Amino acid sequence: MRSRLLILILGLYLSATFIACSSKPAESNNDTASQPGATAPAESGSTAAPAPKRAAAEKPKPEPVVIPAGTLLTVRLGQELGSKISQAGQTFTASLAQPVEIDGKTVIPTGASASGVVVDAKPLGRFKGAASLQVKLTSITVDGSDRPIETSSVVRTATGKGKRTAGMIGGGAGLGALIGGLAGGGKGAAIGAVAGAGAGTAGTAFTGNKDIVLPAESALSFKMEQPLEVK
Repeated sequence: MRSRLLILILGLYLSATFIACSSKPAESNNDTASQPGATAPAESGSTAAPAPKRAAAEKPKPEPVVIPAGTLLTVRLGQELGSKISQAGQTFTASLAQPVEIDGKTVIPTGASASGVVVDAKPLGRFKGAASLQVKLTSITVDGSDRPIETSSVVRTATGKGKRTAGMIGGGAGLGALIGGLAGGGKGAAIGAVAGAGAGTAGTAFTGNKDIVLPAESALSFKMEQPLEVK
C-alpha cells in the first residue's frame, strides 16, 4: 500500500516538473516582446512620408526708375533772391511746380521740396557796371529723402541802362532763358517759366532799372546734368 502511494506521488511530481519545463520558452518569448525598446515588424505596403513642399519663389523686385539727364525741373522759389540782397554760397528753398513723369508715371509729384544755392550775386557797379545773379538746384526730395542733384545754372544780368539778359548755363554753353518770373506764383508762375523759355527773356521776373530781383514764388526751370535713380 505504501509503495503504491509513493509511486503515485513520484508520478505526480515528475508530471508537474515536465509541465513547468515545457512552459518556460513561451514565457521567455512573451517577455522579450514586452521589453522596452522592442520594435514591431514593419507592416507591408507602408509608404514614406511625403517630402515638404518647396517655398514659394520670391517676387522679383521692381526695377528702379531713372530720371535722365536733360530733364527740366520747374520750381517756385520759397524766398526772394536778388543781385544785391543775396550772396554767393547762400542756400534757398523751393518747391516743384510741375511733376516729373517717366513713361506716364509720376516719380516726383508737384510740391516736392527742393533746395539750391546762389552761385554768384553781384550788385550793379561791381561786375563791369552790370548786376549779375546766378543760381542752381542742389537737391530734391524723393519719397521723403533728400537726393543730391546736378543742374545747370540760371543766370541773369542787367546793366545800369535797364538792358537785361537771361540765360541758362550748362556744360559751359548758354542754353536759352528758362526764367519765368511772376510775383503772384501759382499756375501763372509755371506758365511764366515756359514762356520765358520760348521768348528768351522774362523781364517780369526782375524789378527796378538796376539790380536784379527774383520775388518769392517766381518759377525757374533747371536742366538736370546727371541722371537720378529713384525707386
